[in-house]
Order: sequence, then C-alpha cells, then structure tokens
Amino acid sequence: MVTIFNRKELIVTMEMDRQSEVRNILSQNGIDYTVKITNLEAAPMIGNRRGVVGSFGINQDYSYEYKIYVHKKDFEKVTYLIR
Repeated sequence: MVTIFNRKELIVTMEMDRQSEVRNILSQNGIDYTVKITNLEAAPMIGNRRGVVGSFGINQDYSYEYKIYVHKKDFEKVTYLIR
C-alpha cells in the first residue's frame, strides 16, 4: 500500500497519454501506485477561473497535472521500467 509516509514521486506530467502509459506499465508489473490529479484551471481561493474568464485561448492539453507516486522500495525498479 502506498501512503504519504512511504511514497516517492515517480513522474509529474501534463500529458494524459504519458500518465496512462506509465500507469499501464505499473499495472502490468503488479506495482502499487497512487495518482494525484490537479486541475490547474481551478484556483482554490477564488473558484473556477474558467467560469470568470472563459476558456478561449487556453490549451486544454495543459489543464491537468498528473503526479504518480510509488512505494520507495519500488522506485529503482520502476524508473528502469518506464524509460
């Protein structure tokens, strides 16, 4: 089980295809992982920025940030697998 106390950040990406590829590799090799997805369009204090200014001119490919974490003991093996 991957928790906040035993995890290590594997990758940070804004590409949905890349995070999907890495997650598939981890699943195929039986490696436990967690994913944190951040919507960069939502400002936590003000609310949804898109609701105020719209989405014109915003590249939707870069609206989300994906952070994938693995257990510290698996980190060396996983870095080799995802290259």
